[in-house]
Amino acid sequence: MYLHRLKMENFRRYEQLDVEFNSGLNLLVGENDSGKTAIVDAIKYVLNTQSYEYLRPCVEDFYLDQSKDDSHRASVFRVECTFKGFDKHSAKHFIDWLGTDKEKNFFLKVWISATRKNGRVFYDVKAGSDEEGTTINGEARDLLRATYLKPLRDAESELTPKKGSRLSQILYNHDVFEDEENHRLLRIMSLTNKAIEKFFTAHDGKELLLDINTYLDEFSLESNKLNSRFNVSDSSLKSVLEKLSLRLFNQSVSESTNQGLGSHNLLYIAAELLLLKKSNYQGLKLGLIEEIEAHLHPQTQIRLIEAIQKICEENRIQFILTTHSTSLASKVKLKNLVLCKDGCLYPMGKEYTKLREGDYLFLERFLDSTKSNLFFANGVILVEGDAENILLPSFAKKIGRDLSQHSVSIVNVGSTAFLRYSNIFLRQDEKKLILDVSLITDVDVRPFIHENKQTKNKKDSNENVLKDEDGKTIKVEMTEVEVEEVRINTAQGIRDKYEAPVTAFVAPYWTLEYSIARSCLSELFHQAVYICHKTKSKDYVYGKEEKVTLIEKAKVEYKKWKDEDNLSVDEIAYNIYKKIMLDKKISKAVVAQVFADFIIDADFEGVEADENLSYLVSAIKNVTGK
Repeated sequence: MYLHRLKMENFRRYEQLDVEFNSGLNLLVGENDSGKTAIVDAIKYVLNTQSYEYLRPCVEDFYLDQSKDDSHRASVFRVECTFKGFDKHSAKHFIDWLGTDKEKNFFLKVWISATRKNGRVFYDVKAGSDEEGTTINGEARDLLRATYLKPLRDAESELTPKKGSRLSQILYNHDVFEDEENHRLLRIMSLTNKAIEKFFTAHDGKELLLDINTYLDEFSLESNKLNSRFNVSDSSLKSVLEKLSLRLFNQSVSESTNQGLGSHNLLYIAAELLLLKKSNYQGLKLGLIEEIEAHLHPQTQIRLIEAIQKICEENRIQFILTTHSTSLASKVKLKNLVLCKDGCLYPMGKEYTKLREGDYLFLERFLDSTKSNLFFANGVILVEGDAENILLPSFAKKIGRDLSQHSVSIVNVGSTAFLRYSNIFLRQDEKKLILDVSLITDVDVRPFIHENKQTKNKKDSNENVLKDEDGKTIKVEMTEVEVEEVRINTAQGIRDKYEAPVTAFVAPYWTLEYSIARSCLSELFHQAVYICHKTKSKDYVYGKEEKVTLIEKAKVEYKKWKDEDNLSVDEIAYNIYKKIMLDKKISKAVVAQVFADFIIDADFEGVEADENLSYLVSAIKNVTGK
């Protein structure tokens, strides 16, 4: 059996919540304070944990609208878990509370309902197939306990010998240790105790024990004479298990080693899995792990999550994990992701989204750790290349819209693959995912600039010919109004073709670089391009003094274009982008990096009103608050 559905009313940040889980792996992703921990705690309240920790609802668990004061806090909350996947062996333990669905399959609903009054919290746990239910007994509830790993784990401490150690709890609850009275470990420990006692009574330790008992005899009253002896543990199995430790060994040298927090965390997780892999266990096999990536570097995170996916599939174990790791989010199958955002949960399985089969396969191949940060963002900007990815953060800062402060992620999807990514946010269910997404793309209508100025003014020169990227003529004498129509149709086509919940922002002229080269930042952009052109042979490496010299030479060249050659805005932009960047094969990414540095100290007055740059400004404002 597995946890199929979770419903909550007035619990923590969730006024209403209804979400379904996979029977295997479920990875909850989302930004801080998105409600991931609330989900885990709600499940713990209903089920309790294998560590038998003390769990009791408190006043802060009752829903409160963040815009209101505490007098508006809810007075009741309810958390309901529905279980499915019963076989005849597991079903028999819950026969008094089971129901059947339309397909005649068993289901079990268990819920906690709590009220608060005069600063005190009262709660009941019930189960049943109807809304009334009855109290579920201790034996049945014990079979529903979940294995839980808290986020701030002191793995080394939990696995060392001490009273009530987590290791002893894990072992004590395993079916290998069911026979408490006649377990083999008791006989082993009895022999050990006898050997230790003999050492302190007949061998080297005899004098030590004699001295201790002599002091005790002098300290104690005649009516209560005290004596002592050395041993490892008393005669109970629980005491024996509390003396055990679990330590890491290096297989290559066959000896114990001093490992870090990450390695001990892996050992701790491996130990906890013992409770989920009991061979004859007929209860719930559910693991709750918060921030599974704790203390682990990215490569270990990936290996761990791949192993857990395999364990889920092979052993019919269910996991509900939370993470802030983009590495984990990129490696888990999309169907196993659950996005937490704005007080709602959005499963990413095929039955919940409008992603097509091909989209899932594509995203599983190309959703890397860089692109998966869109699951943790308040806003997303989809771009088609490295230049936009590098340039936009600096550009946004200069217009007072720092992307980091607004939790906006830039996702470089390459080419037109943004259509795949944007469909992630489309839902088949009634849950509307509220997330601002801007798409920045080029219009890709190439202007034809005459390089032979002698024929430029001839009537048949076709000065306004526009060509596509393959050089094919689109139209002769296309007006600016018609170019704008191309832009509008491009944006509308993006929305219509895939119903993508994005706002498209299309470059007004040709490409990003060409539009910048036409703008009020034209001369600054030319300086960046000039530096990259002159240092290309040195792998774009230059010093401070060389930078100053190159900037001065760039200024001279730009002034000549304007004052002596009388070039138009388009002709200057063409020189910068086509004749230098494209013809000389200058890296767009490097130019963007150099230009981004120039932007930091640049005068940005007039940028927002510039028709060449307004689409970038609007795209940034769309995801940072209009």
